[in-house]
Amino acid sequence: MTSEGGSLVTIRIVRLPVPLWAKTQEAVDDLLREFTLIALGDRPGDRELPRRLGALLTELSERYGPFGGNQEARLQQAADDGEEELELTYELPPSVSGAARHLGELLDEADEYCRRGRHLLTLASPPDVRAFRWWFLDEFERQVKGAPATPWPQSKWATELEGAVES
Repeated sequence: MTSEGGSLVTIRIVRLPVPLWAKTQEAVDDLLREFTLIALGDRPGDRELPRRLGALLTELSERYGPFGGNQEARLQQAADDGEEELELTYELPPSVSGAARHLGELLDEADEYCRRGRHLLTLASPPDVRAFRWWFLDEFERQVKGAPATPWPQSKWATELEGAVES
């Protein structure tokens, strides 16, 4: 199977913690709801980041959605069924690497926006959500470059998070 004039890359997400994925999804959904309202608001300086994030998510959905739709449904079903871990396999164009990096950068910027923001209901992502997000998006970038999949429990983000909790 090919796309964008080239072959697809297999990306494996190993030992994904389903409850943490669900928490992350909820945080992103909350952020997007609030950013949608801000983007439609009457304060131009506040609308720029929400509009950029919204535009990127629309682009990613249009560009990569057909490749990952089944995985999203599997994740939601696993969350609904109370599963603890899941393994996913994506077949994606190599350009997903840059898209994942860009999304991560915008979500980090959104966290900073939430920390600085006045009149926001949505708080910056908690440490476990940020760690999960960095691991998940980094898996796409690393594996496009040929690195093997890193299971969540063995990732530097999970071990750093665990170390911070123990301290």
